[in-house]
Amino acid sequence: MSDPQPSAEERGEQILAVFGTAFGELLAADPAAFRVKFRKMAASAFAFYRGTACLFYEDLREGRDKGPYLDERTSRVWVHGDLHAENFGTYMDANGRLIFNVNDFDEAYVGPFTWDVKRFAASLALIGHAKALSDDQITDLVRTYAAAYRERIHDLAAGVRDDDLPPFTLDTSEGPLLDALRSARSRTRFSLLDSMTEIRDFERRFAPGGGSIELDAATRYKVLAAFDGYLETLPEASLVRPDSYRVKDVVGRRGIGIGSAGLPSYNILLEGHSDALENDVIIYMKQAQTPAVSRHITDDGVRSYFQHEGHRTVISQRALQDAADPWLGWTELDGSGQLVAEVSPYAVDLDWSDIDDPEQIAAVVADLGRATATMHAAADDESGHSLVPFSTERAIDAAIAADEDGFAELLVDFAHSYGAQARADHQIFVDLFRNGRIPGL
Repeated sequence: MSDPQPSAEERGEQILAVFGTAFGELLAADPAAFRVKFRKMAASAFAFYRGTACLFYEDLREGRDKGPYLDERTSRVWVHGDLHAENFGTYMDANGRLIFNVNDFDEAYVGPFTWDVKRFAASLALIGHAKALSDDQITDLVRTYAAAYRERIHDLAAGVRDDDLPPFTLDTSEGPLLDALRSARSRTRFSLLDSMTEIRDFERRFAPGGGSIELDAATRYKVLAAFDGYLETLPEASLVRPDSYRVKDVVGRRGIGIGSAGLPSYNILLEGHSDALENDVIIYMKQAQTPAVSRHITDDGVRSYFQHEGHRTVISQRALQDAADPWLGWTELDGSGQLVAEVSPYAVDLDWSDIDDPEQIAAVVADLGRATATMHAAADDESGHSLVPFSTERAIDAAIAADEDGFAELLVDFAHSYGAQARADHQIFVDLFRNGRIPGL
């Protein structure tokens, strides 16, 4: 953003303008969903930050993204797009292993790698402030993240063997990461099915209530036609047992996450890998959103690479995440790209509520720095996608090596300045919302 800093009234108008671009059509279609979303965002500065990637990237475009680490290659890396401290958790990979890593790839795109690490650093400042850490303690945490990221990128660029850089699993994790993995392991597909379905006439069906919406015949037909299109996007390894994809039931859904307000969503109940009712699988199909990053990337080669936003989300996740969800695919419905994936019982987000000791926070932050670096390195010339046809870890390693000491300081300065901006913006947003100044609500 340009100097001098805008007044609260001027900043409020900026926020409303960005919201109008990012949310306007969806808000007009479903204002009730956005009232829920905005109430959640009003709860804290961090919740506001989580819900406003659109504002973050608008601010970067307005002049906050100056630094020595971006060149032709490091500006064209597969990025997560919404990398903050709460977008990490567990998943079960295609090999049946429970992994702790980055999650939620709805905003993923191709762009500057610094956008990811800056977004994370600012989120760290917000969490630190909420936990009453001093500015010096926050500085130390950001430096810890930067050092762990830089070390892991260097090791990957140097060709350190995969055995020496294992993923975060039940065998290799510690502290809150291990707690999340153990929590995920204690969950079962049966308990998930029991919470969302029931047995009627010797067959499993979705249970009424709980946010599910019965579909009329025409909508059901369209969803099933879109499902047929989804099957064509799955890797051959996922189609070993065709009966796994026999549809048992379909419902609409309400009440999906803070970032998906107003987006149509459906749940589909499938046979799964055997005839046993406890092995049934639930997948979701939801309209994919336009990523905030994409509004500020002018490269036509990137934009034209994707058929639609569902295709982009899936290709991005497969690139950024090793051995991704085998049910992950895309399709179209009513002309809009759809993301399809499993409603997994094994997804557990990192819980920051009980991570309060500064030493423990630092250990977690270091692990998240390593996870970020591993994610950035996964999506390159070896990932099978031609969009990033070079080694990202080598490109990033070389860029940071040109100014080794400046990398951490860049993130520290950004964390403090943008963390303060986000806290001020949160208060402005709350005042706009409570005084009825957000158009359409």
